[in-house]
Amino acid sequence: MSKPTPNSSRLADPMLDGLISEAETIISRTPATSLTRRSFLKLTGVAGGGLALAISLSPQGFAQSGTNGGLAQLNAFVRIAPDGKIYIYAVNPELGQGVKTTLPMIVAEELDARWDDVVVEQAPIDPVYGSQSAGNSRSVYSTWDPLRQAGAAARALLVAAAAQRWNVSPASLRTENSRVIKADGQSLSYGELVVAAASMEVPAEIELKDRSEYRLLGRRVGGVDNLALVTGQPLFGIDQRLPGMLYASYVRCPQFGGVARSANLDEILQMPGIADAFILEERGNATHLRSGVAIVGYSTWSVIRARRELQVDWDTSNASRLSWSESQAQAKRLAVQQGQEVVVEKGAVDAAFASARATAEGLYTYPYLSHAPLEPQNCTAWYRDGHMEIWAPTQRPNTGEVETVTGIPAASVTLHQTRVGGGFGRRQNNGYVCEAAAIAQRVNAPVKLTWTREEDMQNDYYRPGGFHAMKGAVDAQGRLSAWQDHFITFNFQGRSVNGGTLPASEFPALNLDNVRVTSTALDMGTPCLWWRAPGANGFAWVIQSFLHELAVAAGRDHREFLLEVMGERRWLDPGNANSLNTGRAIDLINLATEKAGWGESLPEGHALGLAFHFCHLGHAAHVVEVSVDANRKVSVHKVVVAADVGPIVNLSGAENQVHGCVIDALSTLAGLEITFENGVAQQSNFHNYQLLRMASAPPVIEAHFIQSDFPPTGLGEMAFPPMIPAVCNAIYAATGHRIRTLPLSREGFTV
Repeated sequence: MSKPTPNSSRLADPMLDGLISEAETIISRTPATSLTRRSFLKLTGVAGGGLALAISLSPQGFAQSGTNGGLAQLNAFVRIAPDGKIYIYAVNPELGQGVKTTLPMIVAEELDARWDDVVVEQAPIDPVYGSQSAGNSRSVYSTWDPLRQAGAAARALLVAAAAQRWNVSPASLRTENSRVIKADGQSLSYGELVVAAASMEVPAEIELKDRSEYRLLGRRVGGVDNLALVTGQPLFGIDQRLPGMLYASYVRCPQFGGVARSANLDEILQMPGIADAFILEERGNATHLRSGVAIVGYSTWSVIRARRELQVDWDTSNASRLSWSESQAQAKRLAVQQGQEVVVEKGAVDAAFASARATAEGLYTYPYLSHAPLEPQNCTAWYRDGHMEIWAPTQRPNTGEVETVTGIPAASVTLHQTRVGGGFGRRQNNGYVCEAAAIAQRVNAPVKLTWTREEDMQNDYYRPGGFHAMKGAVDAQGRLSAWQDHFITFNFQGRSVNGGTLPASEFPALNLDNVRVTSTALDMGTPCLWWRAPGANGFAWVIQSFLHELAVAAGRDHREFLLEVMGERRWLDPGNANSLNTGRAIDLINLATEKAGWGESLPEGHALGLAFHFCHLGHAAHVVEVSVDANRKVSVHKVVVAADVGPIVNLSGAENQVHGCVIDALSTLAGLEITFENGVAQQSNFHNYQLLRMASAPPVIEAHFIQSDFPPTGLGEMAFPPMIPAVCNAIYAATGHRIRTLPLSREGFTV
């Protein structure tokens, strides 16, 4: 466990800060082999009059839902003060997805805490918590059982303390609204019991609530930061202020892989407000610290102004030459043949095409995309006395990368998690954190590095573009009989990129008898990274649009055709509870179409589009109502979303996530694209990468949830992919025009 510097305040609560400091001292003196569950729980109760409870499951324990295995490891902290305040510590980064509220709600439910008594704090970054990243929509899924056990174990201790005081059996007591209650109605608050509870042993068996007993989960609960957000409180990384702080800009080659050979540093150093300027060489690898020029000054404006005068001699001999126009031309040539690699091939594909009643084929193209978070990349770092302290809006807090870049041992790096102003996968890469740390190592003061919007967009780790040469067939009965896809994707330095690999299990490959999916990878020279609903954000559009093409070719109703492809109710990958479940899919398609009035009359010029997708352990179906005027202006009137992600924890947060996915997907569909020429992104800011405006947002978005008994999963990604194909299918139904190139602006449509 890393020791903070004397001037570092890791928590807003000094009581817990002191508790953890004392616990650190005890742990540092205790051999790991002798740190038992009992001793660990006791040492975390050392703060005077307060109960600090640590509960976790071992990695093996995550698969042992409902057991007591692995309770010796830390996962979530609960502290109850004598005044009755209940502090619950959120361990995952909050980037707008709501986990700072949702995860503590899980603990509070099992604790039977009154939500008004709860104070939520962002936990310090510390190995004792295990993984503290946010991504892949797994925050709730991966912490559901550990957090429930944390709350239930704390409740059991409080009940035991009350039973001891009253000299009754714990089984005769119940809990509600932060109180332990006797059969005769007499009660004690958790604050009154906390001192005694702190000295008691955690029961060997912890009883978890049944869903029917939930009082908090499933309700609408506002975000714990809402008041601070609307009143402009400093929550984000970009809000960070420290005494004597300097400001920095870091300039990289516009072509990825370019190296700084020299720059007009003497001229920059003479500019007003500039404290230092220097070249940094690449360290670790290019995703850690790229070669570039640092400019440090006394204000953000000073360094931005100096940056505009900076002249760098770049060595681009090994830099990216990526060209989107050349990639498109190459893909068109490759589309007429099979791919270099077989992803899946089964059945008699050619025979099915030969006997088909009807076929359809076409080349689908989707572009590169930027993450474009509204808070650009930034980080504040302070190096002093051999210790590095960092404040970062990151999705993946990691001190090991700072060690790689600076040589400072990870144990001497303290990283503070700030709220994140949008991530979407971009902040899984900590290059901006490494840049700030490397600059701070050279400067005798705290330094805040801030990227400009242009830097953020032109130095992104993009969503890769892709091409799908599709061909399908329907038989004499109008059933889908053959499916063929040549996926033309991209590699970076010989390795597949995220979102650039089509799984053999991707729907509908496992549903059909005759399938041929191949792929060919083009080298791009520019790295890509996770982008909201990786892979699925492009695959769903292609697959669900092409299924609609085939339904039209067969003369079939799209809902009927799609349900037929699902087949019988089953796990598509037998024995894998994390695979697509056709029963859940069927129920959602029926729910979404029922709520949207599928088959009913619509206003003149209006049409419905349907799409379904499974990803990130979640199932979702969308039905979209659109109209298209004579100028190809698309109006989205209503969006109906049906989702199954297991039991909903926070209904308000779930609805927010669905609405955010719908708006983000429509924005992406309308006009977003990053094009490259000679390795340089041609878009630089929101004037030529235009996000959806409020006037174009759907006036009605309905979110319907099937609260099944499956483990709860995330909503931040899986409700995104079906939106784009649903709109495109509705456009076809309204106009007869098939969208095969994204964004819509490429085919003459506006939103």
